[in-house]
Amino acid sequence: MPSTYAQPRYAAAPTPTGPEHHPVVVAGAGLVGLTLALDLARRGVRVVVLDDDDTVSLGSRAICFAKRTLEIFGRLGLGARFLDKGITWKTGRVFHRDREAYAFDLLPEDGHEYPAFVNLQQYYAEEWLVEACIAAGVDLRWKHRITKVAHDADGATLRAQTPDGDYVLRADWLLACDGARSFIRDSLGLPFTGPVFRDRFLIADVVIRGDVPFPTERWFWFDPPFHPGRSVLLHKQPDNVWRIDFQLGWDSDPEAEKRPEKVIPRVAAMLGAEVPFDLEWVSVYTFRCRRLERFRHGRVIFAGDAAHQVSPFGARGGNSGVQDADNLAWKLAFVLAGRAPAALLDSYGAERVAAADENILHSTRSTDFIAPKGAAARAYRDAVLDLSARHAFARPLVNSGRLSRPTIHADSPLNDVTGWPGGTVPGTPAPDAPVLSDGRPDWLLRHIGGDFKLLVFGPPDAALAATLPAGIAALFVTAEDVPGALWDHAGLAAARFAAPRGGAVLLRPDQHVAARFVTPDPAALRAAFHRALALGPERIAGGRERPDA
Repeated sequence: MPSTYAQPRYAAAPTPTGPEHHPVVVAGAGLVGLTLALDLARRGVRVVVLDDDDTVSLGSRAICFAKRTLEIFGRLGLGARFLDKGITWKTGRVFHRDREAYAFDLLPEDGHEYPAFVNLQQYYAEEWLVEACIAAGVDLRWKHRITKVAHDADGATLRAQTPDGDYVLRADWLLACDGARSFIRDSLGLPFTGPVFRDRFLIADVVIRGDVPFPTERWFWFDPPFHPGRSVLLHKQPDNVWRIDFQLGWDSDPEAEKRPEKVIPRVAAMLGAEVPFDLEWVSVYTFRCRRLERFRHGRVIFAGDAAHQVSPFGARGGNSGVQDADNLAWKLAFVLAGRAPAALLDSYGAERVAAADENILHSTRSTDFIAPKGAAARAYRDAVLDLSARHAFARPLVNSGRLSRPTIHADSPLNDVTGWPGGTVPGTPAPDAPVLSDGRPDWLLRHIGGDFKLLVFGPPDAALAATLPAGIAALFVTAEDVPGALWDHAGLAAARFAAPRGGAVLLRPDQHVAARFVTPDPAALRAAFHRALALGPERIAGGRERPDA
């Protein structure tokens, strides 16, 4: 058990006395399942969450929360807690043997509410999500283990086991967020395909009780003197906890490597014998890069590690899972409210499968560079590292983990690709920018999300607002202080969108760009809105989806 964190224990939910029927059941109360449940509940959807445990995750696990993920948590009302508790950073350093190869800045420009990354142990994030879910009315059922799943064209039937007995519940929609060893995925017989890399890494969460020369940055070593022939990654976390990842090699014994008598000498060699420390949590992992072929299977939809898995380097696992939830929640809420056909959910698969493939590609390339296969690959890597200290052209070739960035859904079926060249293209998350609202400092993204918005770069226009379809609200942004508009006083909002004066951007409820208009035209706007909701005539005419659709 961690010495710096008191693990909460939640009471098991009562066992229902008879069969139940719910619109949405989420399997798994981890980071992704809780985020998805909270987002749905805030949109008015009744959600039941089933989990076989009675607490949050043990150990730090996903610790690097990227800017886009922080923006999502900001929309869900939790962003300030991450900033207050977490460790903010944007600089990374790469070392080769006993020297620094180069450093990089992940967010060199100002004018963002959230930093490039915040380091925070996953258990804090989950605990805050539990509190928010309870406040939003989510039905959290701890110690309710799913033991059987059957799905059909209208939903899924589940059997759950509790300390007091079993019961059956019916879900119109089952959202599988039950992790890399997903019971739902296995029950449906769905293959989880992709390579398992022949290497192992040790995670050691260490409480350091002395001074160390490590700033609040990401430090990565290739072949350091204290761990020769291997690589090491260092991150600072809250509560004076440091996360250290040691490459072990494929021939290492995972159980033996977790023993204190093996871990302590490794850490001491890195920190120095004079630095006192305590072990907080230890684990060993193997690289895996794999995914389901499809994320939607009729009324069963997969998200997070249940749908895809990548190596930890690059912080792409937890961040992509939260972004899955962000993508799925509004679409399912619109379908349940009758505002969109079930075909809208096909775009979740189209967009997030592409995101998973992008993450798997980056993760695979990182793994190949960190753990080269053969003498030639190692010689290439070492040459790149040597050159990077003196020549800028070599630095992009160094790959200690391409750090998480949001996927641009450029090929999404929901996009309207008209508009202006450059800037924030359709499929991109909206960039943030500082604005003034009624004279007070504010941020653009605080005014976007939850429903569709038409962001107009011009003064308030009542006639334009009156022509908008139901479900779209206008938000005006101006270069001058104009009543009824957000004042883009630094000019960053218009610059980041590359928006012409009078231009407009249609934004989805997940803050992604759906369409752009040099001049807002009611007919073009309505067509783009319908496209973003999968409301084409062929969609509306379609029948009920198949169980395997």
